[in-house]
Amino acid sequence: MTAVAPEKRKAALAFIFVVAVMDILSMGLVIPVLPPLIEQFAGSPGSAGIWNGVLVALWAGMQFVASPVIGSLSDQYGRRPVILISCVGLALDWVLMALAPNLWWLVVGRLLGGLTSSSFTTVYAYMADITAPENRARAYGLIGAAFGGGFVIGPALGGLLGEFGPRTPFWVAAVLSGLTALYGWFVLPESLPPEKRMRFSWARANPFGAMKLLGRHRELTGLAGVNFLLYFAHHVFSAVFVLYAAHRYGWGPGLVGLVLAFAGVLDMIVQGVLVGPLVKRFGDRAVMVVGLFGGALGLVAMGLAPLGWIFFLTMLPNALWGLAMPTLQSLMTRRVGDDEQGQLQGANMSVASIAGVASPLFFGWIYSISVGQGAPVPHPGAAFVIAAGVLLLAAFIGAVTNRRAEREESATV
Repeated sequence: MTAVAPEKRKAALAFIFVVAVMDILSMGLVIPVLPPLIEQFAGSPGSAGIWNGVLVALWAGMQFVASPVIGSLSDQYGRRPVILISCVGLALDWVLMALAPNLWWLVVGRLLGGLTSSSFTTVYAYMADITAPENRARAYGLIGAAFGGGFVIGPALGGLLGEFGPRTPFWVAAVLSGLTALYGWFVLPESLPPEKRMRFSWARANPFGAMKLLGRHRELTGLAGVNFLLYFAHHVFSAVFVLYAAHRYGWGPGLVGLVLAFAGVLDMIVQGVLVGPLVKRFGDRAVMVVGLFGGALGLVAMGLAPLGWIFFLTMLPNALWGLAMPTLQSLMTRRVGDDEQGQLQGANMSVASIAGVASPLFFGWIYSISVGQGAPVPHPGAAFVIAAGVLLLAAFIGAVTNRRAEREESATV
């Protein structure tokens, strides 16, 4: 753990939480209006489902390429400059999308957004720098709660702003990202001292080279598999949720925003309040598996919910999913050194990005063949049911990986 002066550490933690809130808030602002804007350009709901999946996949594809590079750059040059530059880049992305006259501008915007959103890798590495290993699950849970806070405000505000025009939320998101960069310029200290830095190397910074780190230990490899499946299942929301809610329940941007805000509140409670005490009592591994099972149960219920208010209630079991990510991150950071935390987070984001490329395309396609007359898959919630199966597989792999790791640790005692 890096020694940061107490007064600077408080300012750093405050800024990291602000970054998490503002990044997700700005993304949440556009969730209610981006799919309708895509449909306006695409011309039909089916085409919109495919294009929405393509845009999310492009965003994730850029993260696959950029995340390990950015993580490795932060290992050499420090976390502060990488985080601040990414905030500025995200503001420029929202401006570009606000001005978009056609789908191709949105394509360029999503590529730029994938590049700048790769700062998440540096945010997680920053927390590993300033937090002791035994406290990381709670720290990552607090970051997750900050993400949830952004999701509480973002979609709800985006839905309201969308009533003034589909471009308004993009402009507001640009302003918020710019203000975050300005705030960080004055308060964010560097967390990685020069003596703990690692020289940048393309052998480590390219996505495949970075992921070699994940093969060093069997538990780390298994957890990387869980990470992939977790993100694959989660992208069902970015790919089809808004279109699905409008088609099946008749929800408009305002109601979609409020529902996502409720999901954010639940996520804040789970990650900000429950993770710490549960990990202290049961350990990271058990809590991670329980979270994955809870998320799978919620996804099945979402796919089968015949009415909007039932879908709303399914968010309660699905919120347990929030237990999985901070505990997964905590387990993985314990397997690498201080000078490799940026590389680890870059490798994690590359794995997540592979899922982010494949998953939206897959779920967008599933949705496109499950709506409309004569649909080959005559159930609009099929994508959610399939995502539940993916998450159950992740829970199984997590449980097997945990048992192996516990046996190895017992044998070395």
